[in-house]
Amino acid sequence: MVLLAIVACFSVAIAGGATLLGFDDKPVRFAHRTTAGVERSPAADQRIIHVGDQPPVRMIGAPFVPNTNPRER
Repeated sequence: MVLLAIVACFSVAIAGGATLLGFDDKPVRFAHRTTAGVERSPAADQRIIHVGDQPPVRMIGAPFVPNTNPRER
């Protein structure tokens, strides 16, 4: 917690110093809330793929089984 507080204070000090020295010359611009200017994505013309319709994948080798009890091997 102390390290987190030190890093946070250090970051705030650097950001405050950069603001006071004027390194940020560009004005802040907010995004438009309307979607009128947004183009449609090209993926809308493609067909929909359902996960259940895909063929099963062939596994080669033994399936992975997590070791939940490390004393038994």
